[in-house]
Amino acid sequence: MDSDQVMRLVYLGIWGTVLISYFLIARTQGLGQSLRQLVLWGLIFVGVAAGYGLWQDITRQQSAISVVGDGAVELRAGRDGHFRLTLGVNGTPIEFIIDTGATELVLSRDDAARVGFDPDALAYLGQARTANGVVGIARVSLDEVVLAQDGLEIRDTDVSAFVNEGELDVSLLGMGYLRRFARIAIEGDRLILER
Repeated sequence: MDSDQVMRLVYLGIWGTVLISYFLIARTQGLGQSLRQLVLWGLIFVGVAAGYGLWQDITRQQSAISVVGDGAVELRAGRDGHFRLTLGVNGTPIEFIIDTGATELVLSRDDAARVGFDPDALAYLGQARTANGVVGIARVSLDEVVLAQDGLEIRDTDVSAFVNEGELDVSLLGMGYLRRFARIAIEGDRLILER
């Protein structure tokens, strides 16, 4: 479960708690009229705030990636500030974090297995320095990498990549792949990729 899903559950939990509390307090006779009205208005305020947060979260998720021109897509940063992009790798959807500090496209061991490689059989001959220290990397070649969104399809074949031997939670889309685009622009919380 990613951070966006957790936040959505938190918003729904708050909203559900507010609704239940509202109905319970509205029917309570033991509280003074003024105190009961104050609590009810407070619950309404919290409910509206939670509903607004959930709405923002849902609309941000829906508009995370969109086609903005012929051969161009726009990504919106997630709640954590990262740009995420799902690509079809050898026919399997893989979620990547865009990492301009990574030299190449880097697959986690789990994602490498999902696209047809046996991570235990790979030769981890190279090394990469990461925030978690030095890790072994194995060079692989991806038959096909496809970015497909709202009728736009950008297809690359024979894409060079690495598999990270260490603990990597999500695959990284580094400069080796990003250089295939004619234009890469970051404008605030938006990233534009154009062929």
